[in-house]
Amino acid sequence: MKNKFNARKVEYDGYIFDSIKESERYLILKDLQKKRKIAELFVHPEFILIEKNDKFKPVIYKADFSYVDCSLKYLIEDVKGLRKGAAYSLFKIKQKLMYDRYKIEVIEI
Repeated sequence: MKNKFNARKVEYDGYIFDSIKESERYLILKDLQKKRKIAELFVHPEFILIEKNDKFKPVIYKADFSYVDCSLKYLIEDVKGLRKGAAYSLFKIKQKLMYDRYKIEVIEI
């Protein structure tokens, strides 16, 4: 299955990744967790950026990965292929909202 950027969706370990690049990153993180270099690996964690109200649904950011590194720092990653266009602009806004609300910087891979 392809999307408009020619990325192929990949299914692995019961997860559906948006691209081969994202699935390869998952394998790297999974190996790091097995080697105990990271912990608490989550795939596609969701974060509320703006709460719902009487007029609008909540704004939710669905990251690619979150985990805790060996220094006990909580990290969130988003795998990016194409760094332009409307989807990337929306990601940049959500990245800023993540920092504003949670004080967490989303790492682009």
